[in-house]
Amino acid sequence: MLTTGPGRPPTVFPVTETTHTHPTPPAGAGRPRSPEFRLAADALAGLRQDLFHGAFAYRPLPRLGPGSRLVRGRSGRMREYAAWAPHGLVAFLGLVAMWLGMLRGDILGAPALLCGLLALVPVLLTLVRPAGAFWLSLVASLISGVVGEDYWGGIWTPGTFFSHLVVLTVVAVRTRPRTAAWMWVLTGVYGSFAGSLLGRLDARGEVAQTQLVSALVLLVVAVRQIRRQAAAEVTAQQTVTEHERSRRTLLEERTTIARELHDVVAHHMSVVAIQAEAAPYRVENPPPELEKAFATIRENAVAALTELRRVLGVVRAEDYEAPDAPQPTLADLDALLANVREAGLDVTKAVTGAVRELPQGVELSAYRIVQEALSNTLRHAPGASARVEIGYVLGGLGLRVVNGPPPAPSLVKPSPGAGHGLTGMRERVSMLDGEMTTARTAEGGYEVTVFLPVPAPETEDGA
Repeated sequence: MLTTGPGRPPTVFPVTETTHTHPTPPAGAGRPRSPEFRLAADALAGLRQDLFHGAFAYRPLPRLGPGSRLVRGRSGRMREYAAWAPHGLVAFLGLVAMWLGMLRGDILGAPALLCGLLALVPVLLTLVRPAGAFWLSLVASLISGVVGEDYWGGIWTPGTFFSHLVVLTVVAVRTRPRTAAWMWVLTGVYGSFAGSLLGRLDARGEVAQTQLVSALVLLVVAVRQIRRQAAAEVTAQQTVTEHERSRRTLLEERTTIARELHDVVAHHMSVVAIQAEAAPYRVENPPPELEKAFATIRENAVAALTELRRVLGVVRAEDYEAPDAPQPTLADLDALLANVREAGLDVTKAVTGAVRELPQGVELSAYRIVQEALSNTLRHAPGASARVEIGYVLGGLGLRVVNGPPPAPSLVKPSPGAGHGLTGMRERVSMLDGEMTTARTAEGGYEVTVFLPVPAPETEDGA
């Protein structure tokens, strides 16, 4: 490179030229594969996985489970024997194949026995090594064709044909539909190879007949497998959906309970704050320590109310509106019973024990439990009568709501709900450490029994 200036000789700067070389990728590397190539590669990988990889691995046929129809309807020793029914069926089909293999007019004695065993062993092997049984069946049919001339003049003897058909069926039942398709293809390839090797003249027609019969059998098995798999997936999805629905129902009920209890707790905290503010004015010349203590109580009560409103804001729905009226108690139960009577439910009430004022949370939960139980009666047993029993005992509150059977025939049909009722009742009872039982009555009705513990009030001397 040359640079010049006024009155200066040209200056020469050396320039180094650097050439960057990139390694040449190997042939075929980075070249996008066509969909056909990927499809063929996946198919070959499936063949290797299904019939080559671990072909003779030990995979015994399991016994029938207790839920199977063959086992469910039996008891004792017959139930135990029924669990082995698939194994017995396979063994019986193997004996039939052995009998067909020995029933040949062209060979007798040891060769006939050998042909029978060649038909029997692959069938029995499907019980423990299904993929290996398929390969052994092909080898056994080839050996059986070499031992003697078949009176069919083809590549299959009666015994090996029946044996191979049984092997295809059992292996297809125990594996996946893809394996059945590969076995069908390999059977056709074997037929063409064996026909050329044994010099059978009509091997082509026999291969076509074999492929047709085996295709029909494998198609039935594959459809059955696909339907069973689809049914299992649907059952699993229904189970997951039911579990999610139960969780959602539980969360909704807990949210409802939290909203209702907010009003109860807010009322008590407001009372504490007001009483703490007014207490110093009820004492003449209160000491400064007492005024400071009441001020601290009021500040804590107001802070608790603020935090409570924040918590409620988390669980409150967008369309939720706070009720104008206070939360109901057992004193409002008569109005509830009057409403359900107007809806057509004949309901009576019985109260035992000394009626007393209970904690507001207990009374609210008791009211909601009775309300939900009567709503269930209206939905599930229209036209039936109901009875509400309330028992005030020393350790708590007892509730019993029982309805009779619906009249038959009834003009009003049951209208089952979403199944939230019992879940909500159990949540309320669990929140109060209570107990709840539900059961059908001997008359055909339904009863809900609840016990809500209430601690005994402390006396003035602390006893």
